[in-house]
Amino acid sequence: MKLNPFHGLPNPREVWAWGMFDFANQSFTLLIITLLFSVYVTRVVVPQPVVDPAIAEQIALIQANELAKEQAPQDVQDALVQAQAAEARGKFVWSLMQGSSLLVVVMLSPFVGAWADIRGKRKMLLMGTGVACGVLTCSLGFVGPGMVILAASLYIPANICYQIGENFLASFLPDVCSRRTIGRVSAIGWTMGYVGALSLLAIVVTAMLVFGLKDPTHWRAFFVFAGVWFLLGIIAPGVILRKDQAPSSRTERPLREAARRVRRTLAGASEFGQLRRFLIAFLVYGFGVQTFIAFAAIIAQDFNFTDVLLVAFTAQLTITAGIAAVVTSTFQDRVGAKATVLFYLCVWVVSCLAMVAMSVIWPHGGPQWPVWVVGNGLGFALGGIGTASRSMVGRLTPGHRTAEFFGLWGMVYKFAGALGVLGFGAVARFAGETASLVLLACFFAGGLILILRVNETQGVRQARRAERLHAAEVRTLAQAGD
Repeated sequence: MKLNPFHGLPNPREVWAWGMFDFANQSFTLLIITLLFSVYVTRVVVPQPVVDPAIAEQIALIQANELAKEQAPQDVQDALVQAQAAEARGKFVWSLMQGSSLLVVVMLSPFVGAWADIRGKRKMLLMGTGVACGVLTCSLGFVGPGMVILAASLYIPANICYQIGENFLASFLPDVCSRRTIGRVSAIGWTMGYVGALSLLAIVVTAMLVFGLKDPTHWRAFFVFAGVWFLLGIIAPGVILRKDQAPSSRTERPLREAARRVRRTLAGASEFGQLRRFLIAFLVYGFGVQTFIAFAAIIAQDFNFTDVLLVAFTAQLTITAGIAAVVTSTFQDRVGAKATVLFYLCVWVVSCLAMVAMSVIWPHGGPQWPVWVVGNGLGFALGGIGTASRSMVGRLTPGHRTAEFFGLWGMVYKFAGALGVLGFGAVARFAGETASLVLLACFFAGGLILILRVNETQGVRQARRAERLHAAEVRTLAQAGD
């Protein structure tokens, strides 16, 4: 029974269906954002210089530290400079696509969430954004070399749908668990996501080896596959998850009511002071999390990880992240979400500083074994921080405002991603890789300092007090109607 993560839960079927959405959307998170499409944009969509094979071979020797740049012929040095400039342009284009889409999500998330609470439309919007993202992901298969505008036109709305859908998925967490099991259920969803990611990686590696799809120019089929995976995977939650209860407001102007609620929440009403403190800390360390997700494969390429090796490195990150999610489920409800977040932020800081040290010691790439070692820390931190942060929001959120508050949480997370990704891409282009990695470490260190100010116990009391007041208002309105 211990091997069954659903054992002892009163609603295992519903929890499984909720986790299946995490399982399904990994095709977009992993294959599109983190691994394949990000590299495809930087190496195929953005125009690359044409390099003679002999010169390309010498460039590879320089990147592997087997040949000093100064000892190479001038034409090789010139070609290396052109290749590095093209790579920097590609990173910047990718950061603009990712950052701009997240900025749109920032503006939409809280209003869409509040409207969904008012109208009882969370499930409809969850499934609608999922279907739209899946269809647009399939369409990425039409993007070829030089098609920067088409890539942006398809990717940006796909990412908007994916990110907003994530908010609605998280808002179902309080519905499928109790206060005592919120950490466990959150970790189950996160773990199912990593199971989906590992399954996808196994399929991608097999296809690369069997069908000769190692080169990024041959990756279009993977984008179509990612979209189909997403669409098929969300069938179960669409059928099993319960629909929303009756609308929480009878207002004839839901958009105005949604705007009023968002203004009230953003104004920092005193009853949710601890949630506000947590979201400020989350904003800062979210810069780092979102940046790492968007640039993980590109950073690995800087250490000469390519093709199948790149997929294998991503698989390692995914395995350690999945282990972290499983381990977190065993202790998070006992020690609290804040302590769990603090622990994983420490892991992030140490791992990022190790990356900085490697970039200083081996500025043109070096031995790969240190990257494999540090990758375990990065994956472990990634798997744990996500489920802990989601649990913290769930603990501090009153039950009648879940979509609104998780929409606010999503807004903060996406705003962090927009600024973090744009900042990281700009620093990498104009100040170099080492400076960008230092910036990444600072994001997590700043979040660690700010999270110390959060009082989790007081925040839970604030949420419960709001629930009691809302219940009293509902009873009063019911009595008045009678």
